[in-house]
Amino acid sequence: MGVLKSSAFASLLAPCLLLAQPPAAPIVLPAPPGHTPLPGEVGSTVDKRAFGVLPNYRTADGSLPFSPITTKQKFTIATKDTVDGPSYAIAAFFSGISQLNNSNPSFGQGMKGYARRYGSAITDQAVGNFMTEAIYPTLFREDPRYFRKTTGPIKKRAFYALSRVLITRTDAGNWRPNAAEILGNGTVAAIGNLYYPDGRKFDDNMQRMFSQIGTDAISNVLKEFWPDLKRRFAHKHDPAIAD
Repeated sequence: MGVLKSSAFASLLAPCLLLAQPPAAPIVLPAPPGHTPLPGEVGSTVDKRAFGVLPNYRTADGSLPFSPITTKQKFTIATKDTVDGPSYAIAAFFSGISQLNNSNPSFGQGMKGYARRYGSAITDQAVGNFMTEAIYPTLFREDPRYFRKTTGPIKKRAFYALSRVLITRTDAGNWRPNAAEILGNGTVAAIGNLYYPDGRKFDDNMQRMFSQIGTDAISNVLKEFWPDLKRRFAHKHDPAIAD
């Protein structure tokens, strides 16, 4: 979950089409017994940020055997996604665009108007993260992580990544409809009626909900291909690394 809009990601999708080789086999570092490491922790093969700015705390390597996470870890993921530094900068950037477009005109202009837009964006981000990554996954016993496919044709991997907003894993490792994603973002849209005075109609709520779902879908695509792009960049700039 995040405040990024789909249009902001569009320009980043093109490099994914250039990939021609499957990723190298992951190096699995040791982790404490009985503990499933999250991105950024010892034992994880996943970066905590994709492209250096996109929070990546709920991404897992799908090529590894499934290992469930605890309720505490679900809330840890939501917390890390919420307080991640770059996410505040991203919110500030898009709040500026919203100000230029005069979205939600009741907010006004000037510093007061910008502050209201920024506050709304941060609230959407925080509520969305906890609803889709912690609260609903706990209630429905779903795993909020995105499990990278890691191998296969690019188109199939992209379709797989996009579809994970509709399909998720349970705590038992089975696949089923992603209730947390749909209900979580629906809840965020409904709560938004409290601070979006210009967007309280049914259509406005649906637009906010599907905008967030679409954003999460494209985020999954970026997370799917980020390790491939990172590896290719490293190979290109370091002749000591063999293909």
